[in-house]
Amino acid sequence: MEHPWPPPGGALNLSEVENQRHKELNSARALTDRIEVVDGSFEDIPYPDDRVDVIWSQDAFLHSGNRVQVLEEIARVLRPGGHLIFTDPMAVADGGSTDVLQPILDRIHLDDMGSPGFYTRELNRLGFTAVDDGFEEHRQQLVNHYTRVLEETKRQEAEGLARKISHDYLAQMKKGLGHWIDGGREKHLTWGIFHFRLDADG
Repeated sequence: MEHPWPPPGGALNLSEVENQRHKELNSARALTDRIEVVDGSFEDIPYPDDRVDVIWSQDAFLHSGNRVQVLEEIARVLRPGGHLIFTDPMAVADGGSTDVLQPILDRIHLDDMGSPGFYTRELNRLGFTAVDDGFEEHRQQLVNHYTRVLEETKRQEAEGLARKISHDYLAQMKKGLGHWIDGGREKHLTWGIFHFRLDADG
């Protein structure tokens, strides 16, 4: 029997481990028939054209080596009038300071980062219109988040985490978190919420 597409909600993720965990949580909460977990990449979304009403993504586009393709795929699967809402850690501007960004890029194995200007420009090109201002910046939340992660890492290290994870790994992790914190404080990095709507004639 052909599965009716789409179900009330779909969750696309490249990680099989995370998807399995998601399925288990859905089952425990009687949500299996409400959320379909899909193995796949947002660079090649396994959905038909013009079939999705709303796409929500949280801090994921950062990890793509081809963000233009991600946005093009989103424009393909969204229905005209559909909404895209997403968050992402970003460089403040295109071509940001190499000295500041390079240690972060090296750690997450990427060549570059997006920026508010990049996302706004590409979404406009693809036929999207900003809802309200389109982008709501919350740079301090990036600093708060990584500061808290660093504090918790140090706390757990003092309580014996180093017996389970190597000192070298923890040292590199703390160094990397420091780069994120400094980048945010020095206004080289930012974070925020985007909300765009695909034009009805897009």
